[in-house]
Amino acid sequence: MPAKTQRVNDLSWMIGGPQGSGVDSSANAFARACAHAGLDVFGKREYYSNIKGEHSYFTVRAASRVIRSHIDDVHLLATFDAETAFRHVREVVDDGAIIYDPSLARTKLSDIPTIEPRLKGDLKTYLIARGVGETLDDLLTTAKQRGVTLVPVPYNDILEQIADEFKVDALSKIARMINMLAVGASLGLVGLEFDYTVQALNDVFRGRKATVDMNASGARKGYDLAKALAPDFSYRLERMARKEPRLFLTGSQAGALGKLYGGLRVQTYYPITPASDESEFLEANEILQLDGHGAAEAEDSAFLKEKDASVLVVQTEDEIAAITMAIGAALTGARSATATSGPGFCLMMEGIGYASINEVPVVITLYQRAGPSTGMPTRHEQGDLRFALHAGHGDSPRIILASGDFEEMIRDGLLSFNYAERYQMPVIHMVDKALANNSGTVAFPQLTDLRIDRGRLLADGNGFGPEHPYHRFELGENPVSPRAVIGQHGTLFWNTGDEHDETGHITEDPVLRDLMMEKREAKLQLAAKEIPDSVKYHYFGAKDAETVIVSWGSTKGPLLDALDRLLAEKESVGFLQLRLLNPFPTEAVMAHLAKAKRRVDVEMNFGAQLGGLVRERTGVDLTHTILKYNGRPMSNSELHDAIKAIIRNQAPRRTVLTHGA
Repeated sequence: MPAKTQRVNDLSWMIGGPQGSGVDSSANAFARACAHAGLDVFGKREYYSNIKGEHSYFTVRAASRVIRSHIDDVHLLATFDAETAFRHVREVVDDGAIIYDPSLARTKLSDIPTIEPRLKGDLKTYLIARGVGETLDDLLTTAKQRGVTLVPVPYNDILEQIADEFKVDALSKIARMINMLAVGASLGLVGLEFDYTVQALNDVFRGRKATVDMNASGARKGYDLAKALAPDFSYRLERMARKEPRLFLTGSQAGALGKLYGGLRVQTYYPITPASDESEFLEANEILQLDGHGAAEAEDSAFLKEKDASVLVVQTEDEIAAITMAIGAALTGARSATATSGPGFCLMMEGIGYASINEVPVVITLYQRAGPSTGMPTRHEQGDLRFALHAGHGDSPRIILASGDFEEMIRDGLLSFNYAERYQMPVIHMVDKALANNSGTVAFPQLTDLRIDRGRLLADGNGFGPEHPYHRFELGENPVSPRAVIGQHGTLFWNTGDEHDETGHITEDPVLRDLMMEKREAKLQLAAKEIPDSVKYHYFGAKDAETVIVSWGSTKGPLLDALDRLLAEKESVGFLQLRLLNPFPTEAVMAHLAKAKRRVDVEMNFGAQLGGLVRERTGVDLTHTILKYNGRPMSNSELHDAIKAIIRNQAPRRTVLTHGA
């Protein structure tokens, strides 16, 4: 009998369970094992906004090629509770597999209180249509009938073996190990060498040898059992040789690393999902061993970088304090920033206006999540673009930079500080929940082209005094005034929330008002001229394509993966990723859209905010929109299908994507 054909190094794996049961650590271990084996990895994390009990799940893709997004299909589903199976069995492909606990086979759908009524009704309809009952065993039978491999793993039996081996007197003390049993079974099923599992466990439980040994023993038992139960599983992972260095990180870590590389010295924050992860990472890395690895500063910099340095991270009483404290630190000359999400950003408006009128260089990292109000605190959206553009009363110039992947988050951390200081205004660095919580392997970023630029920052003792007074808000040919820091020798100036003259004194003089408004706006116009095109936008795909997609932020990954498929299918399609959203790159956008037959806006919000901004700034109307606003990130599967339908003239002007559990 001929051997069964196996798909090698192209796997979509999912694990799920109750929140607080170790789903994240198990996914981290699986992903790291694949990364140690040289595979490219992408991970997507989904969780409810509660501490414990509700369903959470993690999808990991592992492949021999670069992958930047998830797909809708699940090739291997690892479960250790009944709810995960009920929620996700229908996502498993026909030649896929499900790892499950056979002791839960008689669990009924009605026994699970955390499944929403809408989904429960949908599942009942599905089961009735297939002529089966409502137990987990019934559901798994429907999967088996379409070819799915079922892999029963008796978790409690294995836990009892571990308890005997390590002299544990109660199974409850090691119950959380079930997740690592599922990881071991998964890696055994796909045949990845077990040594990589041990390396991953050492990463996850760093410094805790006893914990590593116990989890490794359990994972090995799951590994051997699954391998014996399904030796010919259709999907297989194999080691790939790698010479180039790579990083395995989350988006939050990438954002923090970018700030550290850019010379961050003060970070303020009030805890809020998903922004807090960045500040917590900074808190764990406040002492920096630079050893010559910091970004080189501009030759005219007023301050020299020391060999070692430290970062002050302050958790404030609220977001109002966070923004004002960051502004205060910036006034002393420190590179300072704050990080928040939509509701916290709301509270920062007056502070951002204060920074704008006083020309204070401060960075606000805005991790978007689903709104409005509290919305869905742990879910994904790109709904804050218009808010970031116009937040606050009056014309308040600010630069808005949007990252699309981990490397851009690192680069934009430094660039945000550079632009804040070069143009002396707030910079809003926009990212989102998907970028924050996703994880994966990335090539070691090449950052040698980056330099720290502190703009017109004065050196001490520049000859200012009573005979030659310092004008902090100097009105001259250059709209960017020389900047002194508080307490600097020879300088005296005032900061107030009111309109002011060149020294900062309050004024309501109509002529000065005009001059100051024009000065602040001219800085934004200067930024539009000086910021290079390579920062403003990227274009991918066919030149003069018939179909041009316009998007921003974390949709970059799934769009690039979908674009690869479309180009392989000989479609004439291109993708314009916008990064600098204010000042807006009007001419470049018009040039890329002018000849396109179909102009497609892709974004994660209800109102097609970027599409409206493109129309407002260029006069070009986009022919189609592809939107998603259910809180789950776009997959490259659904994007490919939606774009293909538009190309074939089989789609309405507005397509709404809905996939996601």
